[in-house]
Amino acid sequence: MSASSSSIHAVVADDFDAVNQLIIRECASQVPLVEKIAHHIIDSGGKRLRPLLVLLVSRALNCQGEKHLLLAALIEFMHTSTLLHDDVVDESSLRRGKPTANSQWSNQSCVLVGDFLYSRSFEMMVRIGSMEIMEILAKVTCVLAEGEVMQLTNVRNPKISEEQYMQVIHAKTAKLFEGATQAAALLSGASPEQQLAMRDYGKNLGMAFQLVDDLLDYEGDAATMGKNVGDDLAEGKPTLPLIYAMQQGTDEEAKLIRQAIRKGGLDQLDQVLGIVNKTGALDYTRDQAAACSEAAKRCLEVLPASKFKETLYLLTDLALGRKS
Repeated sequence: MSASSSSIHAVVADDFDAVNQLIIRECASQVPLVEKIAHHIIDSGGKRLRPLLVLLVSRALNCQGEKHLLLAALIEFMHTSTLLHDDVVDESSLRRGKPTANSQWSNQSCVLVGDFLYSRSFEMMVRIGSMEIMEILAKVTCVLAEGEVMQLTNVRNPKISEEQYMQVIHAKTAKLFEGATQAAALLSGASPEQQLAMRDYGKNLGMAFQLVDDLLDYEGDAATMGKNVGDDLAEGKPTLPLIYAMQQGTDEEAKLIRQAIRKGGLDQLDQVLGIVNKTGALDYTRDQAAACSEAAKRCLEVLPASKFKETLYLLTDLALGRKS
């Protein structure tokens, strides 16, 4: 999303700058290590996609005041806290091409700073002053945690179905997109129809985003991805490219992938990549992402015409076509 994402951010440039300044201020802590780790992950080159969604939806619905800035910032804090926890759970050493916080500090410190960022996000939620938004985001928090636990219990389990996989990626990724866009619509005084449509837009965009992410693990390279290629296989994660390849491959091919998932590591990466490509698993995964992207676009029909609506359309195409 690199070249075109700059034009997307430009549509809400002033808001985006204000959110970045707010994020920096809200990282303040009397404990130096808290600030150091929080700034490390927040400044690590992410696209700020979730707060960007809050800003675009809010502006598309003519949100008044500045509380949408606070909502955007707290959504980023929620996301960042999950990254800190995920890297500890996954024992990751790279994120966006840079060393993870847990590879530089202790796992214990990163878990606790993740807790701090979660707690700060709820502090900010209170300042928005909407019980309905708090209810939406509290539910999001629970589902995110459930999604990570579901993913953890599925590690090295080659028997996971496509339906189960979709449940996991909705919970661990799409639910925060969904909560961000629904809360932004609610804050903007949108009609019930618009609120539901924006919720579904976020859900479908988040699903497309995660599907492409899982696709790139078998299609990308470390230079463009900013992470280790084959990380999912190394961790024994049965994502859609592997699930489909097992369904479509020969008995011997399915057996090899099952063994690779159970074993973890990258000893059989080349053989697995060969099967994934032969069975059309990457094309199938991209087709599922495209279907989610199209569903997201249809949700935008309830919005009045504006440059913000057009940018939300563009975002679905960029999520589908990204290389990192």
